[in-house]
Amino acid sequence: MSKVVFKPGTMVNPVPVVMVSCGDQPADYNIITIAWTGIVNSEPPMTYISVRKSRHSHSIIEKSGEFVINLCTEKLAQTTDYCGVKSGREINKFKERKLTPVPGQHVRCPMIQEAPVNIECRVKEVHHYPSHDMFVADILAVHAEEGLLNENGKLELERAGLICYSHGDYYGLQKKPIGKFGFSVMKPKTKKRIVAETRMSSNRKK
Repeated sequence: MSKVVFKPGTMVNPVPVVMVSCGDQPADYNIITIAWTGIVNSEPPMTYISVRKSRHSHSIIEKSGEFVINLCTEKLAQTTDYCGVKSGREINKFKERKLTPVPGQHVRCPMIQEAPVNIECRVKEVHHYPSHDMFVADILAVHAEEGLLNENGKLELERAGLICYSHGDYYGLQKKPIGKFGFSVMKPKTKKRIVAETRMSSNRKK
């Protein structure tokens, strides 16, 4: 298979796309759309966001040491894009996009009520790079829409209509999963049991 060689670039795709809310006073509340984000540790749970030094939210997060990661859906796609191209220096994004700021439990910055999942974060380290600064943070709490929980209390994010970002475009994540973690080494008996449980769960929802 022949391949084309490109110069070095940000070609790890797709990536999550989230709205990050920040500001410890209502007058400073802001939202920035971030694609450079992910998990850096599981115990304790830690995440990161990389923010351009020139962005308005950069100085807010640097000063407060807190932010909230709000997961984005297809319904919020236009708002997600808007919050990425417009600057909070000029407009109030909560007001312009009719989003609802709600208080978290551990941070002073607001969560976005309309997002299905909100992740409260407190900055632990800052790594400085030429174009972006990486804010590494502890995850303090996760808030999820109650309607996304099944009868066993499991969070079914696949029903949230989440979106991702790939090389300049937004995509929905609506396709069925290819397999669960570990399916490549799963015993036939275990696989059969999981298939049966999935069918039973699906029938109960109809």
